[in-house]
Amino acid sequence: MKNFVKEFKAFIAKGNVLDMAIGVIIGGAFGKITAALVANVITPLLAYLFNSPNTDALNITLRAADEAAGTEAIVLGLGTFVGTIIDFLIIALVIFCVVKTVNKARAAAEAKKKAEEEAAAAEPAPEPGPTTEELLSQILDELKKK
Repeated sequence: MKNFVKEFKAFIAKGNVLDMAIGVIIGGAFGKITAALVANVITPLLAYLFNSPNTDALNITLRAADEAAGTEAIVLGLGTFVGTIIDFLIIALVIFCVVKTVNKARAAAEAKKKAEEEAAAAEPAPEPGPTTEELLSQILDELKKK
């Protein structure tokens, strides 16, 4: 059991798990933003197009409510469904754009790295300088001259 707990702690401490947790939190917040966009901007526009105060014009009533019999209406909530589809499409579009941008940045970084490696390989190796013995010999000659 101790080994299991130790392995679990090591798993949780990995950077990938923390990155994933941050992504889930940000994704949840972004989901709220898109839900608000759909509910407060797109849905009213759709309602305006259908000349209705809300998207109820998109709903289909299968059975009307009967108060005498005590039954509720059965309604296909197509307006809500359309809103959910729009919500999904917005999130998918943003994720697509983020992934595309990240892939472009990675490709540019890899191309730059490859160009640097090729440039480094193409440069001739610097000629070796004088050896220690040659330097000492030159110093000795200078000292003898003085």
